[in-house]
Amino acid sequence: MASSVREIPSTFENARGDAVDCDVRFVDDETTKPVVVFCHGFKGFKDWGPFPEWGRRLARAGLVSVHVNFSYNGVHRDAPTAFTELDKFADNTFTRELDDLQAVLDAIDEGRPPEAPTDLSRIGLLGHSRGGGTVILQADRDDRVDALGTWSSVATFVDRFSDEQIEDWKTQGYTEIRNSRTGQILRLNKGLYDDTIAHREELDVPGAASRINVPWLVVHARDDESVDVEAAETLATATESAELFEAEGGHTFGGAHPFDGAVPKSLETVWARTIDFFQGHLSNT
Repeated sequence: MASSVREIPSTFENARGDAVDCDVRFVDDETTKPVVVFCHGFKGFKDWGPFPEWGRRLARAGLVSVHVNFSYNGVHRDAPTAFTELDKFADNTFTRELDDLQAVLDAIDEGRPPEAPTDLSRIGLLGHSRGGGTVILQADRDDRVDALGTWSSVATFVDRFSDEQIEDWKTQGYTEIRNSRTGQILRLNKGLYDDTIAHREELDVPGAASRINVPWLVVHARDDESVDVEAAETLATATESAELFEAEGGHTFGGAHPFDGAVPKSLETVWARTIDFFQGHLSNT
């Protein structure tokens, strides 16, 4: 019989006063456990596709999983799989997402939620796509992080802006993108560009990658259609603590939204390798 997973919706406040919604999952067997904080990517959210099932897998593997919704990702807790907060999405920035992640780690460090059997001396971070860049930056500046995982991660923030986007920001104050899944036209305001340039050093993903000294699993598919595999090669060679695992199934390893309950083999392989990594590097020994 599969272990019963307890799920606790939690909300933490970042330094700006923004609400950061999370789902905390664990098997309540009266033992303390390592924690793995998972961060979604651009146009993502904690309830996307198989992500909730991934949280339950982590829990059944003996970990406390914390899935984060960035505060300005455009998705509200009352409609957890829809982009309804388009003004917030338009005003989101990389530094805001760092503030969100900082708030979550601070809350965990303070023993919140109190029901979670978290071992505060064993903390891992995992990020997908843009969330990968965020956890790399956090791991560089936060000595509470003991292990790092990235899935399909970007290797830079600044250099991913296109010339067309920059021209839009300079001439009209915003640029637009299309959500291919929903067909929505989503606006990105110039504040994203201005904030990124103003905090260029703080947001230097390659520089942060070169300073990572904790075990780091870099997972990427060679057929990734959103982030070229060269990004993974750049990250994996930035520091001796990183190892590259080549996956299959594109940017999401075969996962899709909505989730029909069937986990494709390519994604099962990534899940198994990631669980082995965190179990191995967050163990008591």
